[in-house]
Amino acid sequence: MDLSYAQNLEDYHLAKLFEGQPSGFYVDVGAGHPVGDNVSFHFYLQGWRGIIVEPQERLAALYAHVRPRDIAVCSLLGERTGEAEFHEVDRLHGFSTTVEQHARGAEQFGASYRTRRMPVTTLAALCEAHPVGAIDFLKVDVEGAEAAVLRGGAWRRFRPRVVLVEAIAPGAMSPSHEEWEPVLTGNGYRFAFFDGLNRFYVAEEAADLARRFPTAQTAWGAVRHLYEFGRAPENPQHPDHALAKALVSGFLAVLPTLGPEELRAFLGAGRAPGADAFPGGSIDSDRFRAALGRIAAPYDGGQLLDD
Repeated sequence: MDLSYAQNLEDYHLAKLFEGQPSGFYVDVGAGHPVGDNVSFHFYLQGWRGIIVEPQERLAALYAHVRPRDIAVCSLLGERTGEAEFHEVDRLHGFSTTVEQHARGAEQFGASYRTRRMPVTTLAALCEAHPVGAIDFLKVDVEGAEAAVLRGGAWRRFRPRVVLVEAIAPGAMSPSHEEWEPVLTGNGYRFAFFDGLNRFYVAEEAADLARRFPTAQTAWGAVRHLYEFGRAPENPQHPDHALAKALVSGFLAVLPTLGPEELRAFLGAGRAPGADAFPGGSIDSDRFRAALGRIAAPYDGGQLLDD
């Protein structure tokens, strides 16, 4: 493994456990973005597949485009089926949660949140509803609601070989595993490793995997991290720099030909609520079209440049 996509080397440690296994199945609860800060993406690239649970619609919709083998479910998981309030944090999607006090913690970083009702299913019902055989690993990261997710599992019927759960309370940064660990240990799972953020458990029948964990936290520099490269078009060291440069040039070259709805969608993507990318007037105005033309000129042949 030469590139980690996860937040805290979770995929690196899992890759050591499953080294040499060309295919497998995961359940990723609170998956987030399909690539950035994602625990299961490394395994998808190796040929694995799984079930993704992500309640933020914009993020869940990306999986069909980036990871089409996965089953992406836009829902909350809890102890029982029904509905619950979900607090979705603007921009800092990793803070979104069913626990409002944790969502409020994002305000210190200048992010607001909105609350809406969403359907809730259980881990057991999720596995029953989809073609699930052997599960190699289950990951749970739901910003303080981990206990409810784990209590909703059918642990005698669906038994992941490895379970990793975020074990630090959001904001407080204090241990939180005392609340939910008995669910795992009471169902034949044994603690195996703590990476500083997550606790890893191994099923009793897969005890051989426990011996593959390191005896101490892995050095951060053991592998490259995606976030280190920043934005692909701006960093020649980024693994996708050449492709990104070509895409940016191509997109900007056709920019004036896009329709109003496409432009609105592009302007709204990746921008903080209320931010105005074009304070000069309507996107249907001559001034706006002129701005698009000026942006496109170095890319669409309208301006000759020495390269």
